[in-house]
Amino acid sequence: MKYLILEVRDRVAHVTLNRGSSNALHEEMIGELKDALEIVQKDEKIGGIVLYGRDGFFSSGLDLIALYEYDEEKIKAFWYQFLDLVKTFVSFNKPAIAAISGHSPAGGCVLALCCDYRLMVDGEFVIGLNEVPVGIIVPDSIFDLYSFWIGKAKAYRFLLAGELMTPQQALQEGLIDEVVPANQLRTLADRQMKKYLNFNWNTWQQSKYHMRKELLAKFEQDASEMVDEILKQWWDPATRAILKTIINNLQGKKN
Repeated sequence: MKYLILEVRDRVAHVTLNRGSSNALHEEMIGELKDALEIVQKDEKIGGIVLYGRDGFFSSGLDLIALYEYDEEKIKAFWYQFLDLVKTFVSFNKPAIAAISGHSPAGGCVLALCCDYRLMVDGEFVIGLNEVPVGIIVPDSIFDLYSFWIGKAKAYRFLLAGELMTPQQALQEGLIDEVVPANQLRTLADRQMKKYLNFNWNTWQQSKYHMRKELLAKFEQDASEMVDEILKQWWDPATRAILKTIINNLQGKKN
């Protein structure tokens, strides 16, 4: 794989997002992540997955620089692909842990939300869903995923405000489960995984399924109307102007 590192140790798949300094998600990376999930899902010798980022960034979310240049056909295919990845991850029936190594806004936060447990390094980092200020409509299935963890009222308020939280704020709101020192992230993620793997497999798997049953049903619904709404707003001149400003700022930082 070009944008992921997949290592299996002690029945656990350690998957590291590995694309540039910020791990921005584009078409190829999303395809690789879905492939990795399906490989782990089918391999009976693998008990679970731990998802890592890079130092300072778990993932900055969707690669706006790349997506901005997509034509109508390609951006439409991308959104279906992204929602399909999230559906695959939400329905993953083995333990999944997010080891959040830094900033995790937008799509990075979505990946973490798919997991059963989230550890985040302490520091001046942010996590949350900030799509609305960017001009991107949040799919209702993503709202359901967000509210699954923090409740509908909080998810409603945070989404409309584009709220990004520090690790300590995210812990207080229930968005993450632990704030940990950077040098202990992998050790503590492994410890949590071992706890899960020590339970009876069938009991754990069936419990996860039943607790996520209503959430899974949301992702089974036809997404075509939602994608059409997202794309209509994506091509709106006001949204394009916001995106262009963000991209210019990002490219200025790189230079």
